[in-house]
Formats: sequence, structure tokens, C-alpha cells
Amino acid sequence: MSYLKPLGGNLKGSHIATWGIVLCFLALPAVLFAQDELIIISPHPEGIETEFGEKFEMWYHEQTGRTVETDWRDVGGTSSNYRFIVSEFERVPDSIDIDIFFGGGTDVYLRLVAKDLLIPHKLPPTQLEQIPQAFHGIPIYDAEHRWYGAALSSFGIMYNDELRTLRQLPEATAWEDLGDAALLGTIGAADPRESGSAHMMYEIILQTHGWEEGFALLTKIGGNVRGFSAGANVIPTDVVAGQVIYGLAIDFYAYGQIAVIGADKIKYIMPKDGTVVNPDSIAILKGAPNMAVAQKFIEFVLSESAQKLWLLSDTDAEGPSWKGGLNRASVLPALYDKLGERYVVTNPFTMESTPFQYDAEKGGTRWDIISDLFGVLIIDSHKDLVNAWKAIRKCKDPEKRDAAIAALVQMPLTEEEAMQFAENNWKKPAFRNQKIKEWGQFAKKKFKAARDLAR
Repeated sequence: MSYLKPLGGNLKGSHIATWGIVLCFLALPAVLFAQDELIIISPHPEGIETEFGEKFEMWYHEQTGRTVETDWRDVGGTSSNYRFIVSEFERVPDSIDIDIFFGGGTDVYLRLVAKDLLIPHKLPPTQLEQIPQAFHGIPIYDAEHRWYGAALSSFGIMYNDELRTLRQLPEATAWEDLGDAALLGTIGAADPRESGSAHMMYEIILQTHGWEEGFALLTKIGGNVRGFSAGANVIPTDVVAGQVIYGLAIDFYAYGQIAVIGADKIKYIMPKDGTVVNPDSIAILKGAPNMAVAQKFIEFVLSESAQKLWLLSDTDAEGPSWKGGLNRASVLPALYDKLGERYVVTNPFTMESTPFQYDAEKGGTRWDIISDLFGVLIIDSHKDLVNAWKAIRKCKDPEKRDAAIAALVQMPLTEEEAMQFAENNWKKPAFRNQKIKEWGQFAKKKFKAARDLAR
């Protein structure tokens, strides 16, 4: 980073031209003066990019004696980043001139592995042995070292406790609680076609509740959602601002707001009917133009000094400078003991309840079809869904209400059919477009039927 200081004095004649040249030289991007470069694509928020970028540049210089500039690219949420990477490799198969993919959970990394788009890099033995290969059945890093969990994330429910109490609404301790019709218009959620963390939460609900019950719950939650944002990072700020009272949130977004607003006002819970702790990963992309630097970045991110950036507050000497901190869980179990009471997040390795064993392979295989199914049935049809849900909420006749809910939560296909489509046909545009059209018509009919039955 370069800075310009004010220049004093009177400039005349040729001096103006001379100083103009100097100013242009000083204003050149810092990357022109760095000996090395690293290009990273990431859905991470600015705080993570700033902390890991600046700290890596210092660490790299200490390790190698050379300077490096980190160049961060962002095309939206995890799903958008994934689509961009895949489409670019389809255009230029050998290299897309990006070194690192950083963030976005695990499922998308499994999909990139299946497409042979990640390059393995085995950490030094002394570093690798500090990271458990799996956590409650969930891999923390790839057995062939093509990706690593850089942090651990939980997914849960955030709520504005002040507003909840004022409006005499129930506490939410489980995903199922968000399906209560009393919460109509009070929930914030994101579009899984754009947000990887939003997709992950919907997939968790499907895996913990089963296909039929899971989609029934997602439909009811969708009826309570005020509006779907493109990114999950918007939800916590909406909860704090009172735009919504409850929000489906990834832990570090919630903890970041709690650090600023206070735990007495904002709450975050890991749902008792589906707690999942999942790695948020990092990998080197095929054809990385700065391979040696990329390998160093992987080693830095998994180092003890970098992992402290997740855990410590912004007031700790070894913590991040970013206001509010980064508030994420480390993948190094021993680091929690070393830091004692200094870390500011929950230690997932000492959780009393056993997290659900999320099936990342299943989640990765059906990623696209679940996003499309949720998008068509719940988001694109949101107005019809909400109108039907309002009618059901007003209905006083138990039999009519039950019949209306049964119509509301109908699905156009079984889990087995969805998996079959995902594995065989979903990459065929004509087939996919036809099914999406059919689902849209199905949604319109079922929400009309539900609304009519509730009257």
C-alpha cells in the first residue's frame, strides 16, 4: 500500500512537470513494486481479506526476504465464485490466472476436486500433524491434500432479543421453531443460488430432518421470510437494525455483530435439531500462475499465528486489527488450550452435544439441483407462498388448516429422483430448463390450492 503526503511550496515552470512525474510514480499501484504476487478469489468479507492479506505480506517477507502483493478478486457469494471458476476453466482449461480459492465451505471444493481443478500441496509434517484429519466424521482436510479447512464454522439462528421480547415472540432454539406461523415476516434469509452459507443451512435442514419433512420446514420458513437477500452477510446487520428479528446466520457474522452490539441484545444459537460444524476451506487452483507463493499462503493460513487471527479479539496484541474481530473457530485443537481464556468464540472440540455428521459428498452432488429447487419453489414463488401462508395462519378450522398445510408443502419429486437428476441430467440445459418450468407451474398450483383450502 502506498500513501501520498502533502507537498508544500510554490511550483513554477519545469518544476510543475517534474513534480507531476514524481506524483504519477508515487501513485502507481503497490503491486508494481512487489517482487511477487498472489491472486485470490474469495467470498470472504473485507475484514478477513484485509487481515489475511496484510499479515501474509509481512509473514512472507520474514520467511523469504521478498515482498509480495495480494490481489483479491470477488464476484459475489460462494455459488457465484464457484460458477465463475468453472466457467473460466471451460474457456481456458489450463489456467484461469488465479492462484487461490479461499472460503465457501467444503461442498464446492469437493465439486472442484471432481472436476480435477485443484492442485495438491502437502503441508510440512510438523504443521500437518497439528490438524485433525476429521471432526465427528467430517473431513477437515482432503486425504490427498487438495484442500484444507482454514477455519471451522457453525450455522445457526441469530435473533434480536430486545425486539423479540418487545413483540412477545418465542425464542428460537431449533430450526423447527422458525416454521412457526407466528413469525410471519420476521425472518431474514439468503438465496442459495448466490450464497454458499445459505445453501449450506438449507442442506443441513434437509439432512437432519429428511427430504419430505425438511422441505416442508423450509417451505414454512420461506413463508415467514421477509425477503431473500443475495448474500448471507446482509442478514446479521438486518437483525441488528430491526429489519428482521430472526436470521439464518453463519457463526462469525453473528459473533461480529454481538461483539459490537452486546450479547444481552443479540443472541446466536446452534440449533438443537441440527448442529453442524463444517470446515471453511482453502485450495490452490489448477494452473496457479504463482504456485510457490500460493503454497506459502496455504502454510501461512494454517499456521498458529494466522489461526490466532480467527480466535482473538481486536484488542489482543496477537489478534486482528479489524474492528470487532473475525470471530471464527480455529482448526488447531491445541491452540485453544494455549490461549486459555483469550479466545472469544466457542471451542467446537469441547462441545457438549455431538454435531450432526453432515454428508458433504451428498451435499456436493446435489448442490445445483437443491439450489434450483429451493429457488423455484420458495424464492421465485415467494409472493404466492406468503399469501397462502397468511391464509393458513388466519384459518381457525383445524381440518381445513391441516389440509391447506399438506397442500402447501407438497414436493414435485422424491429425494431419489433428485439424486438421480443431479448425477445424470442436471448438466443438460434443456432438461434442467424444462424441470424448472414444470416446478414453477407446480408451485403456482399448490399455493393456490393451499390458499383455497384455508378459506
